[in-house]
Amino acid sequence: MDRVPKQDDKTVQFELELQTRLLEWIIQDSERVRALQLVQRCAEVYSIPQWCLAAGFVRNLVWDRLHGRESSTLNDIDLIYFCPLDTRPERDREIEAYLYKQAADLPWSVKNQARMQLKNQDPFYVSCSDAMTYWPELETAVGVCYQKHAVNAWNDKTLNSALVLIAPFGLHSLFELKLTANPRRALPIFNQRVADKAWLIHYPLLKLIR
Repeated sequence: MDRVPKQDDKTVQFELELQTRLLEWIIQDSERVRALQLVQRCAEVYSIPQWCLAAGFVRNLVWDRLHGRESSTLNDIDLIYFCPLDTRPERDREIEAYLYKQAADLPWSVKNQARMQLKNQDPFYVSCSDAMTYWPELETAVGVCYQKHAVNAWNDKTLNSALVLIAPFGLHSLFELKLTANPRRALPIFNQRVADKAWLIHYPLLKLIR
């Protein structure tokens, strides 16, 4: 089972409300919907059962909206997927090349999380969601994907699938504009990312939590 926090009924209801709001924001963004539809078709070509577009693809959209801005330009599109049966870096590059052939104007990045656990020297991941619980910032651990037969989600009739969110730490702190260090990662890694990404300059309402 995924190593994710348990939530009471009240918290679950609040998270569902935040999910609904966020899904509405995503479907209003034509570039994000375009990227998601391209990846869904790619997942069918490469038989990828478990994937999502994560990190800044979702996080930055929330920060932009809560800062009263239009959506920022997508400076990277992080496709993560989970395939323990084939962890070759070449497979990631092949999938990335396919996506660039479909949309060369989009900044694709593809990583099999079953391979990243070895690079990061973490315990064995069991899913994309589980892998995200080791990311340096809690608020970065959020993704979106298409799933067939999902409920309480936005249905895309063109793909016969539903748009759903993956957020192992929930959305509460993301919507509170917090930027929180993950205790599973060394604090200097978090500090370096905050400095390199210049998040506090681009999003001055963020509240840094170490």
